[in-house]
Amino acid sequence: MPKNIILRLLPSEAASHQHIAQAIIKVTGKSPDSIVGFHILKRSIDARSKTIWINLTVQVFINEPVQEREKQIFHFQNVQHAKRSVVIIGAGPAGLFAALQLIELGIKPIILERGKDVQARRRDLALLNKAGILNPESNYCFGEGGAGTYSDGKLYTRSNKRGNIDRILQIFVHFGATENILSDVHPHIGTNKLPQIITAMREQIIESGGVYLFEKKMTGLQIEHDRIKSVTTADGDRFTADAFILATGHSARDIFELLQHNNIQIEAKPFALGVRIEHPQQLIDQIQYHCPSRGNDLPPAAYSLVQQINNRGVFSFCMCPGGIIAPASTAAGELVVNGWSPSKRNNPYANSGMVVQVEMPDALQSIQHKGNADMPANANPLLFLQFQQMVEQACYTAGGGKFIAPAQRMADFSAGKHSASLPQASYQPGLNSVQLKEVLPDFIYQSLAKAFIQFGKKMPGYFTNEALVVATESRTSSPVRIPRNPETLSHTQLQNLYPCGEGAGYAGGIVSAAMDGERIALVLGALLH
Repeated sequence: MPKNIILRLLPSEAASHQHIAQAIIKVTGKSPDSIVGFHILKRSIDARSKTIWINLTVQVFINEPVQEREKQIFHFQNVQHAKRSVVIIGAGPAGLFAALQLIELGIKPIILERGKDVQARRRDLALLNKAGILNPESNYCFGEGGAGTYSDGKLYTRSNKRGNIDRILQIFVHFGATENILSDVHPHIGTNKLPQIITAMREQIIESGGVYLFEKKMTGLQIEHDRIKSVTTADGDRFTADAFILATGHSARDIFELLQHNNIQIEAKPFALGVRIEHPQQLIDQIQYHCPSRGNDLPPAAYSLVQQINNRGVFSFCMCPGGIIAPASTAAGELVVNGWSPSKRNNPYANSGMVVQVEMPDALQSIQHKGNADMPANANPLLFLQFQQMVEQACYTAGGGKFIAPAQRMADFSAGKHSASLPQASYQPGLNSVQLKEVLPDFIYQSLAKAFIQFGKKMPGYFTNEALVVATESRTSSPVRIPRNPETLSHTQLQNLYPCGEGAGYAGGIVSAAMDGERIALVLGALLH
């Protein structure tokens, strides 16, 4: 029977099959001939001291044949003529994983995606980055695969109570991801590889008899007796089904407005908003690895920071080593920035969201100051959405148009000083040197300005004018929650509407959204059979 052991090795040792084998012999006390082989089950980096260690959990085969690493088997049925069908609105991770699970259960999924397929979407992103031309239906947020497809493919989640994380990772491997994601503590696919995986998922859904349609933006609902009878799309098509999964992501503002227009309950949900911080990756490596150069045996360093400023949380979000800052806007005249990394994480910059928790009094005060509030806070489910939109519009104006972003050096930001020049940066549309305290809401600016100084004490060298502050990072999570029954997972009003994933307020990333999609599909599997 294989034995699991834990090894603590130097990076150069952990990169060598021979050194790992020698460490196994030392720990087990077995002869070299008795160690037939091993699998690495988990891999993590411990950089808390000057000596960097790699922690490995290794499955060792002693005097027995090496078994292949256990893989889950997926049974995708032919559902072309299935008696039951479900319309899935949105082809992000929640929608795709719900569709795959439904197929395993013998139910036909009908996917309606407002955007384009991954290849056509790539061309729209190039146009946005190079010419400042936005397609509101095909961008970093909308299109096949959802927001995660072209913004990194990070698969780390703490939501282990929401579903089977390993199953989600195994599905990604089944469709083309490397097996490293099964062992890395912070698994990552990369923006350059994820589109091919999403394409393979689509091909499986179609091959199994599912329906997969692009440029099908939902614009209407037909409701009878507390149930959705059908949905209509912008081109006039109508779709009926036994149930409807709403998996439209955190940026589909028109969907929230459509629900409100139809008197379907939605709720304002607090979220976080701030900026993107970009450092030279070499500087982050030096800080985190305590050495002038990290060498080839360590990956580009990451960080995670959190600080309480006047009882308000400020924290890093979606950290991208070796990454790029990109324009993630979904509407003209609004500026949003996000970050992503390729699979090798080999760009010269490190970026991270740095955001501040926004509560209802904050949003209400900011909107009233601008003269935009038209109802009491507790009666306005779109309060945080309107606040988000207000800040994005201010940042677009400050940038000067064409998705040029307002930016400032970090130390200048905290000192309230104009940056006479800006360092080179990864953001392709361009930057405009602006005093961001004149752009961001005051409580956001003050919280960030103080937090940056504190982060510099935690990570000496982090607080520097070599770092760039780019506004605004505002799509951390949905500013609206679509309430659902905790037992049936259906909407609290509509019996056959199933809000799902990040856009509904029940997930926060690719894996948690995928798990939520599977949960909904399993509920429907039991209900529709």
